[in-house]
Amino acid sequence: MEALMGKMIYGLLTSLDGYIEAPEGVDSRWSGPDEELHLYFNEMQRNLALDIYGRRMYEVMRVWDTYDRDPSIKAFERKFAQLWQQTPKVVVSTTLQEAGPNARLVGGDVEAAARALKAQTDGDISVCGAELAASFGRWGLIDEYQLFVYPSVVGGGKPYFAHGAPLNLKPLGTERLPNDVVLLRYAPA
Repeated sequence: MEALMGKMIYGLLTSLDGYIEAPEGVDSRWSGPDEELHLYFNEMQRNLALDIYGRRMYEVMRVWDTYDRDPSIKAFERKFAQLWQQTPKVVVSTTLQEAGPNARLVGGDVEAAARALKAQTDGDISVCGAELAASFGRWGLIDEYQLFVYPSVVGGGKPYFAHGAPLNLKPLGTERLPNDVVLLRYAPA
C-alpha cells in the first residue's frame, strides 16, 4: 500500500516587484482577478485537499464563508465561495479562540502538526500566508512555490518571501495566464 504524502504549495498573487500586499494593506486594484483569472483560481481551489492558513490570511479569506449568499455577486465568485467552503482548512494561530466552518485551529508545536498534516493528506495542500510559508520553508515542507506575477509595481508592502532563511530554488516552469499574469513555479533546489 502506497503511503499518503501531501504536496505543500505556497502560491499567491504578487506584484512585479515582489509584494503580496501594498504598503496600505490589501489593495485589489492591482491584484484583483477578472472572471477568466478567477476561473483559473476556482479550478485550483477545486483540486485542493487542504488549505493551511496563518491567522491574518485566514481572517482576510473568511469573507468566502458567507459571500455566496450575496445576491449581487457573479456566478464565478459564488462558485469560488462554495469551493472554498468545501475545502478543509487548518488555521495556525495562538490567538484565535475558534475557527469557522470546516476549519480547525492548530497552535503549539506547529512544525510537528504541519509534518503530520503533510503525511496524512493525499493531494495538494495550499499554504496561505507569507510568514507561515517562511516557517514551512525553513522546515523543508514546501514542495512548490507559485508566484502569480501581476504586471504592476507597488513600491513596497508585504513581500511574497517573508524575511528569514535564504532559499535556493530551481525553476519548474512558467505559464501565461489571463490578466497578463505570469505564473512562475519553483521547487527547493
